[in-house]
Amino acid sequence: MIAPVSTRMAGMTGANWRALAVLVSSVMLAACASTPPAGESEPPTVRIALVGDIMLGGTATEFVERYGYDYPFEYVTPELGQGDVVFGNLEGPLTDRGEALDKRFVFRTPPDKVAPALARAGFDVLSLANNHTLDYGPEGLFDTLDALSAAGMKAVGAGAHSTAARAPVVIEASGLKVGFLAYSNTFPESFWATDERPGTAFGHEHHVRADVARLRETVDVVVVSFHWGQEATTELREYQPRLGRAAIDAGADIIAGHHPHILQGVEYYNGGVIFYSLGNFTFGSYSERARTSAIAHVFAGADGVLEAELVPINVYNPEVLFRPRVLEGTAARDVIEQLRELSVPLQTEIRAESGRARVVLPVP
Repeated sequence: MIAPVSTRMAGMTGANWRALAVLVSSVMLAACASTPPAGESEPPTVRIALVGDIMLGGTATEFVERYGYDYPFEYVTPELGQGDVVFGNLEGPLTDRGEALDKRFVFRTPPDKVAPALARAGFDVLSLANNHTLDYGPEGLFDTLDALSAAGMKAVGAGAHSTAARAPVVIEASGLKVGFLAYSNTFPESFWATDERPGTAFGHEHHVRADVARLRETVDVVVVSFHWGQEATTELREYQPRLGRAAIDAGADIIAGHHPHILQGVEYYNGGVIFYSLGNFTFGSYSERARTSAIAHVFAGADGVLEAELVPINVYNPEVLFRPRVLEGTAARDVIEQLRELSVPLQTEIRAESGRARVVLPVP
């Protein structure tokens, strides 16, 4: 039988009392630290969902023409809907005009079908800074900008000249301003915008630093997208960490990488998080290498990144037929373990929590 509280306390020594006093004080201090003073509210936070490469043409054409352009997002729209702001990389113009460039892979999809489907899936901002945006020339780029705008979304990373391509996009959500910048460090070089030529924003480090620092002054959270690295490899090119860290040092909170079509490591650096490659999201290809990917969720506030996690998804089109699906069980754990191993060299810990890959942030 457990003795009554009064009896147990009566037998306590002075040392016991001092230990109890320290414990009570610690609990009270923790409660005060975690609870805002009366009349004050919690500081606002925003949840940003980020995905990889999107292209609804190619070998996906047969399926979207048969089942509709909402078809690719059927199983992942609920996951995207958890984001206050949703961002992705749109590969290929939304156009019915222009002439195909002389390059190995060229993509385009119908603007009147793809743009509304992207909006219904929940996208707010799409990067055009990639190596397919000008596959059908400047006409294709301008048609894409018009189509996304008409559907209520914003485009970043490409424009009528270099100044327009480097211009940020700002979204207001959950009481915060979230700013986006996007750059393409992939060939062909003819796609890079100049003072006189339409195209994508190239990620010169001095431009990135200046653009981020300028944007940081006017928004609460900064997201930077880079189309970089090498396709189908988990190994980072030398410039990726250098450029990603430079952006964070200049004031960015989140770096979203694209182009390799498969997952690369995650790095927590100087208060920000770098997703070196988010892989494919829904992409019209039967690639044998692009099998798994992830949807990233980042919780952030005016003081920086608060939480970051990745939801493993199946993007192996011979199985999912261009409809990515959230992975569970052993399949999810395998992706999380892969992310953990890829992130160890970046001094970043990834932990499995409820089927998600949680980026372990330092305790403030």
